[in-house]
Amino acid sequence: MFRLKKAFVFTIILLSTWTNNSLKAQGSYDLISLRSKKFLGKFSIVPGSAQKLTDRPGYDNQPYFINNEQVAFSSVSDEGVSDIILFSFDKDSFTNMTRTDTKSEFSPKLTDCGQYISAVTVEEDSSQRLWLYPINFGEPELLYDDIAPVAYYTWYNNIAAMSVLGEPNKLLYPLSRDNILSLAENTGRSIQKRPNTSEITYIDKSASVVLNGKSTFEIKSFDIEEKSSENYGTALADSEDFIWIDKNMMLMARGQDLFIKNVNKSQDWEKIAQVSLPGYGAISRLAISPKGDKLVLVMERLD
Repeated sequence: MFRLKKAFVFTIILLSTWTNNSLKAQGSYDLISLRSKKFLGKFSIVPGSAQKLTDRPGYDNQPYFINNEQVAFSSVSDEGVSDIILFSFDKDSFTNMTRTDTKSEFSPKLTDCGQYISAVTVEEDSSQRLWLYPINFGEPELLYDDIAPVAYYTWYNNIAAMSVLGEPNKLLYPLSRDNILSLAENTGRSIQKRPNTSEITYIDKSASVVLNGKSTFEIKSFDIEEKSSENYGTALADSEDFIWIDKNMMLMARGQDLFIKNVNKSQDWEKIAQVSLPGYGAISRLAISPKGDKLVLVMERLD
């Protein structure tokens, strides 16, 4: 299914160095890896480091590093079933974490305990619930049997903060079966824990903001421990996805450009690189390794 192209290099245009202080498969996407550097509060992309991790017509998407050498992602087969695949950088190999014929798994993440890869699973009756898949390839376990349909999620303190579809969509944090904390409504698809904090961050789609003539939305957070909210300014217009590089730096993409923001210093996004690859369109989802030395992008295939 997958072809690794180790020699493929495309254009990385470095612009600056930052100084510190829906679940249905649509379209065709590949994973692209870049080497990155994070040192003394600076983050940069290594020129000439880009490689294709996948190269096929189809849906390879939703990457997430489970450790510094392995990235998990969703991959839809020619039969239309999605499985969770692991790519190992150190072995240049792919491994099926799941291989199911009647269910589809999306949005893999590592649980806080490190013993499971979690995934939103579309079950035989079309229910969308959160399942746990043991890293030792044991039998999967259903989590939160009464919370559905789950769209996107993240982890804090061994509990999943889940975006649950409805009118309106709600971001829920189940402290127990009978005590479910509602964090927000109408959130975007990127639900991220802010590193080294108890904050769950998201794009608030309740109301748009016009910035430089374009409509966009604000990035907000809810602190689980403090029960307080924070606003981290606006997201990039025409962009759905963001990640945290560390506690202070956020990364987003628009088109084929990468932008960074230090939330302690500025509300503005600074363009740091452009990724140009013939036959590919915009960057969407992003994932960064725990050490900050690898970045995986999702890019849309145009052919």
